[in-house]
Amino acid sequence: MSSASPAPIFELTSSRQFPDWLAEQKLSLAFTTYQAGKLFLLGLQPDGRLSVFERTFNRCLGLHATDQTLWLSSLYQLWRFENVLEPGQTAESFDRLYVPQVGYVTGDLDIHDVAVEDSGRVVFVNTLFGCLATISDTHSFVPLWKPPFIDRLAAEDRCHLNGLALENGKAKYVTAVSQSNVADGWRDRRHDGGCVIDVQTNAVVATGLSMPHSPRVYRDKLWVLNSGTGHFGFIDRDKGCFESVAFCPGYQRGLWFHGDYAIIGLSKQRENRTFSGLDLDQNLGKAQVDPRCGLHVIDLRTGDAIHWVRIEGVVSELYDVIILPGIRRPQALGFRTDEIRRVLRVGEESSL
Repeated sequence: MSSASPAPIFELTSSRQFPDWLAEQKLSLAFTTYQAGKLFLLGLQPDGRLSVFERTFNRCLGLHATDQTLWLSSLYQLWRFENVLEPGQTAESFDRLYVPQVGYVTGDLDIHDVAVEDSGRVVFVNTLFGCLATISDTHSFVPLWKPPFIDRLAAEDRCHLNGLALENGKAKYVTAVSQSNVADGWRDRRHDGGCVIDVQTNAVVATGLSMPHSPRVYRDKLWVLNSGTGHFGFIDRDKGCFESVAFCPGYQRGLWFHGDYAIIGLSKQRENRTFSGLDLDQNLGKAQVDPRCGLHVIDLRTGDAIHWVRIEGVVSELYDVIILPGIRRPQALGFRTDEIRRVLRVGEESSL
């Protein structure tokens, strides 16, 4: 008789004061792993211990949140979730309940970063076609912008466009792994072909980066993850160069800010050509540390990692991380349980 194979493990641990930090900052976190197909919501239980809530969405990547809304990209859809709890209302000690309300079927565009401009327009990085795009009621996407070095839209992932930053409520900067104009050409320039582009002027504002991700504008600085080296920092926009603030022991993707802190997602590298042979390998060796999967909280004033979350087992790669301010314990509905049938919310009565 053959014994059943053991269930894959998932283990999440944190620095000792991390739950207290969440409580002090009055926030919770959301992060995705496309490798395991999970959306995680990290908050606090009533007794102050960590609350870890997960839902399954195939190849989920980009996240964006507004006050009551959560956007999530998945294998061939872009989902909009809405919170159905009223202010002060809880459901089994959860103070947010995100329900999938609208799903746009985009096809497999390999959507990476997602953002909502102040106008309400949803903008996402269409990595397969190497452009910025928005949603459509009738088409897979509507193209908005492409890099100046891409001669035409083609489903070829030429430069591996991945990250998007807003400034003053509008799309402003993107990151790309290279400036290649041929199919899958970015893989040949992983070490130093990365760039940051101003989408409003078409200017390439920084080059020489290694697989950059997650550009963000915060406190008048353009921050970026120089993922192929393991360094987090900002772009000197006058000199067009990268200034490191901290080294993190993992392949970085996902960046958000709160007060004096940056929250960064870390992944273990896959053993394939995409992730092997980068400077990150040497930098991990110099630091005498193994690559980690999890989150790092960096103090922007010192560059110190003041808190961390470490994930072991079935999850080894993260993509995006965002904060949910003012929320203590969030949860979301998925499609693999019966709950979604029973959560009903009636709008205000109208007339014919």
